[in-house]
Amino acid sequence: MIVVAGEALIDLVPRGAGALAALQPALGGGPFNTAVALGRLGSPTAFCSRVSDDAFGEALLDRLRATGVDVSSVQRGGEPTTLAVATLGEDGSAAYTFYVEGTADRLFSAPAALPTGTRAVSFGTCSLVLEPGASAYEELMRAAAGQGAFTALDPNIRPGLIADADAYRARFKSWLSSVSLLKLSAEDAEWLGGTPREWLAAGPAAVVVTRGGAGLTAYTRDGGEYTVPGERVEVVDTIGAGDTVNAALLHGLAVRDALTDRGVAGLGEDGWTELLRFAARAAAVTCARAGAEPPYARELGD
Repeated sequence: MIVVAGEALIDLVPRGAGALAALQPALGGGPFNTAVALGRLGSPTAFCSRVSDDAFGEALLDRLRATGVDVSSVQRGGEPTTLAVATLGEDGSAAYTFYVEGTADRLFSAPAALPTGTRAVSFGTCSLVLEPGASAYEELMRAAAGQGAFTALDPNIRPGLIADADAYRARFKSWLSSVSLLKLSAEDAEWLGGTPREWLAAGPAAVVVTRGGAGLTAYTRDGGEYTVPGERVEVVDTIGAGDTVNAALLHGLAVRDALTDRGVAGLGEDGWTELLRFAARAAAVTCARAGAEPPYARELGD
């Protein structure tokens, strides 16, 4: 079982040009997208979050259930669902403005225990920024690592949500001793101001950096550095592409029985190249579709 911990929200995506273009609501949130992608790839998955009782919250849970994701660890609340208004660039890249005050996911509390059979727990995005929930997710991360679970982190930096950049950077560094796999974009890496080798020295077994169409690179503790190019595709938008990479990496490690630091270390060049190509292929499918619509396993030949 792979547990994904973090927010589920509604993306409001423009369906035209200009500031007053009509906005189409879409189910989203980095952890939510990762859970859906894992479900579609066929990995047993559970979602751990706090979701509103409103209509948007019901729609979010319906999508998870339809994808086979276990939602028994989801907490509920009467507060509204977080909204993220997307702005799409000419290249399909997305930037977001968030409406987060008083929303349900901010009031998450750490559960007493993880679901039975948990092998890995994935964290990231807004859930590790917005208090008081951020401290609860951090508590869960440290507890999961202490219990021997494989932990994955995608910081997925949203600068507009981070009031004190230096404090967040320090907090990020404090998480690394509890992280097995760190995945982040080149833009995230630049904002954080560190290097893969520095982060590896602090704890993770591997760091994967994504560079959009330029591909992905994995860095490992033994000095390994493995790069694959991006898959060529006509990009509709990049919404959910990084979340799909998260899911593909975790799914690929699971099917290789490598959801441990030792398993990651044992992949070698061939294993990493195969895994990164799978992740690049999965992300390309997502980019070729509007919104966060990750692929099913049958679409990837895996």
